Amino acid sequence: MDTDGDRGSALPTDGVVALCGLGNMGAAIASRLVRSYRVIGFDLDAARREDARRMGVQVVDEAAELAQASVVILSLPVPAISLNVVTALAPGLKPGSVIVETSTVNPADMATLVGAAGESAVVDAAILSGVAGMSAGNSTLLTGGDGEVLDRLDDMFGTMSSRIIRIGPSGSAMAAKVINNAVAHAVMVVLVEASTMAVKSGLRIEQLVDLLRDPNAGLIRPLTHRVADRVMNADYDGGMPTEAARKDSTLALQLAQSVGVPLFAIQGAHTAYELALAQDLGRLDYAAIAKLWEHWTGASLVAGGGPVTKTENAQNIETSESGVAYEQ
Repeated sequence: MDTDGDRGSALPTDGVVALCGLGNMGAAIASRLVRSYRVIGFDLDAARREDARRMGVQVVDEAAELAQASVVILSLPVPAISLNVVTALAPGLKPGSVIVETSTVNPADMATLVGAAGESAVVDAAILSGVAGMSAGNSTLLTGGDGEVLDRLDDMFGTMSSRIIRIGPSGSAMAAKVINNAVAHAVMVVLVEASTMAVKSGLRIEQLVDLLRDPNAGLIRPLTHRVADRVMNADYDGGMPTEAARKDSTLALQLAQSVGVPLFAIQGAHTAYELALAQDLGRLDYAAIAKLWEHWTGASLVAGGGPVTKTENAQNIETSESGVAYEQ
């Protein structure tokens, strides 16, 4: 482990990493760390403790014993448990210790942990992969916190993962993870609804999968073109008009009704297009539904932009121009 160089002393300074939570993901993290560090671990479940012991983890009998390490990693099921652990450990932690939260929590939970940790630093290391990805070392880590502290953790993070993306201050990586998961879970509902509509309409599910894999089909293009090219640049001229998207959405609702498929996500999404037409966005590319959220929240979705006032967004909506081309 490199402890020299411009980054200052790397953490852990004593070569010891503590891990609280030895469940599926915690065990996967342990399997990576034991390659380079002495790992001490704790879990309430005796079977998990025994499994960790077999892979080389020094299992302790009480969570408080984890405070002997300069780095404590949390892999726990809910934010309240993380808070309880940090509150219990904080008085016994060494000066300069760091708590690394890998459990999925919200930014507000990270702020609470920072307050409970006392003099110890707290950083987020959100994991974008399943257990298998972590075990194989090819997961992605989203990290957030003080830059100098994260610098000192680079070696350890590199042992855990092949790809590390630094997002920003404490809580930012957790926000990114929660939003990423929200997209995945919502898209899953849409995909199940669409797959059922396809099968009930006489298509084979593999045909739909092959179609949606196409970069120009409905799954990927809304991100790569509508958000990345249009929303991020406030470019809504031309393209597929919102009124045409609303028409297609209506057809999808009619199809689902005709073949007896209940809809939740697709049905709910239709409402945004109705609202967009009511705001005179009908002739703009349908990416212009983003203007609704800008108006409601005062947040600019333009790349690099900051908050904008609702008055400005209301004016944007009122002065929107018409697009004419129908983009397939």
